Amino acid sequence: MRPDTLKPLLESVRAGELSVEAAIEALGRLPFADLDVARVDHHRAIRCGFPEVIFCPGKRPEDIVRIAREIVECGHDLLATRADAEAAGALVSAIPGAVLEERARAVVRRARPETPQVGRVAIVCAGTSDIPVAEEARVTASLFGARVDTLYDVGVAGLHRLLAHMDGLRAARAIVVVAGMEGALPSVVGGLVARPVIAVPTSVGYGASFGGVAALLGMLNSCAAGVSVVNIDNGFGAGYVAGLINRAGEGDGAAAETT
Repeated sequence: MRPDTLKPLLESVRAGELSVEAAIEALGRLPFADLDVARVDHHRAIRCGFPEVIFCPGKRPEDIVRIAREIVECGHDLLATRADAEAAGALVSAIPGAVLEERARAVVRRARPETPQVGRVAIVCAGTSDIPVAEEARVTASLFGARVDTLYDVGVAGLHRLLAHMDGLRAARAIVVVAGMEGALPSVVGGLVARPVIAVPTSVGYGASFGGVAALLGMLNSCAAGVSVVNIDNGFGAGYVAGLINRAGEGDGAAAETT
């Protein structure tokens, strides 16, 4: 159940076009469906603006498919993150219209392929090794309804690569910046734009990077005031926040074009 389906349902009852009993039946799957292995939260899209997302690690492929079917049958967009080859293969085979976003390690199915994308979110990453996390953020923000621009391999070792694209960054409503190693790139971007910057530390780096902890601490200690930080390798979380910010910016005259 989504806000755009709930409203017409209630309006149909008010207009006498739909019986109360039929509406109760349609609402009967709220707020969740008990599948034994999972309790799928059908109310989340109404509460939070985005349906439940499947985090694949630790789940059996057959359980992932059961959850995905429940989500799709209720008319929600499907996003399954960190899908390995077995999970992705099972989902693509079982769910019509499901597509593997290989670099993002995600499986996606849009409930409404014709839905226009609005606003603008920028996804920036420091190095090519950071692209899988950046792609997870891109897929998430795009499924959230944002038009997404990507700018990859523009780390601080060659800052001119970033500076050549400042107009595009300043046009975004939110910017996700993904970096490993010392994690300096979000501070640089945050000092150049008047937009929220969501920093994503990655586990990319040599021994003293401590699996992304060095980048995480660097980002948490950023001197750029507009930078917030999500967990290590959490491209999904960053893309989700950017999507929320983008939606909140609809109608903002200072925001980017939406066509």
